[in-house]
Amino acid sequence: PAKVVLTAKVTAKGASGTRRFTATVVPTPAKEPLAGYSFFYFTGEGSSNGEQIYSAVSRGNDPLNWTELNNGRPVLKSSLGELGVRDPFVMRSPDGDRFYLLATDLRIYAGRGWDAAQRTGSRSIMVWESTDLAHWSRQRSVQVAPPTAGNTWAPEAFWDAKRGTYVVYWASKLYADNDPNHTGDSYNRMMYATTRDFVTFSPAKVWIDPGYSVIDSTVIQDKDTYYRFTKDERNNTSSSPCSKYILEQKSTDLLDPDYQFVAECIGKATATSPGLTVGEGPTGFKSNTENKWYLFIDEYGGRGYVPFETTDLASGKWTMSTGAHLPASPRHGTVLPVTQA
Repeated sequence: PAKVVLTAKVTAKGASGTRRFTATVVPTPAKEPLAGYSFFYFTGEGSSNGEQIYSAVSRGNDPLNWTELNNGRPVLKSSLGELGVRDPFVMRSPDGDRFYLLATDLRIYAGRGWDAAQRTGSRSIMVWESTDLAHWSRQRSVQVAPPTAGNTWAPEAFWDAKRGTYVVYWASKLYADNDPNHTGDSYNRMMYATTRDFVTFSPAKVWIDPGYSVIDSTVIQDKDTYYRFTKDERNNTSSSPCSKYILEQKSTDLLDPDYQFVAECIGKATATSPGLTVGEGPTGFKSNTENKWYLFIDEYGGRGYVPFETTDLASGKWTMSTGAHLPASPRHGTVLPVTQA
């Protein structure tokens, strides 16, 4: 670690001031081989503890077999906002020296119900930081959605190397400026903001708005292409048979407003392949040991997370994995490849 002195000089209205700050710059962690996977999730709104953060670790490099941590009890509990946290997302910083955990500020158990949660719900996300995935900072609440938003659901983030910033994205219903009580009709759009530190965020902008409700986007990068997976939230009808399932798109720019179509109905059972009755909350990751990607899809109201796999992201063809032994009732969360340390 190196001690450095940072000097800031501020000038305003003819007056100026200088202040020096002493800081410690720690070395970039050495690259180590990936040895397994860490899994963060919640377990549902059916119990008083279900909307908190749970964790499990894979049995070696097998992402289909898991051991629950903390004897199956939450590893983090919310003490802010609505006192419930759902949809935990965990990411590693580009230098590998820090992890960020983001979560939805929402409690449905003994709460106000789904309609109120999308009209007058939280406009903030919950954030924790860690250097080892075991010891976590104090929880903080950060308001990211605009006053016209009725909810802030399933935040995720991605380091955009081209822009040199984290892009944080989530789903919000947006209401008219002249409807401050959010009594009108609306639908969920995917929003985004940028940040360098998960403390200060840019104003939110719309990322995905097809004219109907979409939620739960997640991104997998392979070489120069971003593959985005999003839940189509429309009611399932004959005119939209892929509603309540996952849509896959791709682009070479993370913030492209017009991603290219790859596939839809991902996860849906067919006459020739097993699948889900509904699906949301996808989390995707690359295998540590082979040229394969996994996409865990949450069959809400059913089995919870069910794993799918592919050897070709661009094909849009995902096959349900066999022989999986997941934790008890894992719902919308994140699988993150990790080192032995």
